[in-house]
Amino acid sequence: MINHFGNRLVTKIRSSKSFLCLGVDPHLDSIPKIFDVNTKTSNIVGKVEKFCFSLIDVANGLIPAIKPQIALFEQLGPDGMKLLSSLCKHAQSKKILVIMDAKRGDIGTTSQAYANAYLGKNAPFPSDALTVNPWLGIDSLEPFFKKASETGSGLFILAHTSNKGSKDIQEMLLSTGVKCYEHLANTLKPIVEKFKGTSGLSSIGVVSGATFREEAIELRKLLPNAPFLIPGYGAQGASAKDACAPLIQDTKHPDLLNFGLINASRSILFPEKSYLAKNIEEWQTIILSELNRTNNELINI
Repeated sequence: MINHFGNRLVTKIRSSKSFLCLGVDPHLDSIPKIFDVNTKTSNIVGKVEKFCFSLIDVANGLIPAIKPQIALFEQLGPDGMKLLSSLCKHAQSKKILVIMDAKRGDIGTTSQAYANAYLGKNAPFPSDALTVNPWLGIDSLEPFFKKASETGSGLFILAHTSNKGSKDIQEMLLSTGVKCYEHLANTLKPIVEKFKGTSGLSSIGVVSGATFREEAIELRKLLPNAPFLIPGYGAQGASAKDACAPLIQDTKHPDLLNFGLINASRSILFPEKSYLAKNIEEWQTIILSELNRTNNELINI
């Protein structure tokens, strides 16, 4: 598999000495006023663009990946989607991995169209990996697996999410005696192994919320070679220790955890003191401090 995502992720975590994934979630009501601009398209889109690109420039070299939340760009209409495409290309030009948080999932040609939209360098919204929803059945994921193989891309499959209501379905006990999320992991295991790279890490991973620590540990036992995308740390209440629980100590870098990414967004993007910044340069200094603080907190658990 060309440019195997799992191999690239391991290498990027090592080179940046970080397993932090920065969630790019441009909540309109939270972006500081210093980003207000006038553009030919719309003031709102221009504001989001300035905010996102300034954020990427600060994070460059400090993190292995970003995770744009597609809904926050979709709500801006066509101009928002053009911005998302430009943001993906800008981040990749900085050698930052792009994990597109779109949670796509459908059947047949619809899934194929979603895969074409996001996976691969020639996609309209070029992403290194995509979050996908498996709850329509494994056949709904087949077009994503095929496209990932063809383009060296990755997938993060929703297994046990960080929201409180996730247990309503994901923790249901089945007649076989296992929980629903465990059944999913067992079903995915041969696929994960099939996509394993020379690094030992697969390109097929799972989303496992830090707010459910024990479940994340159980998922790791079931899927030792899967990359984990771990939301729930920071603003959602999970501690660094909780978030790091399913990660694996890097054999080549004993001081570093690997085989996954811990996502943080609001705690870094919108610290209270950032609203006191008088200009973008001062704001970037504050965000840089938050990035370094978060990286240090995760590494020094």
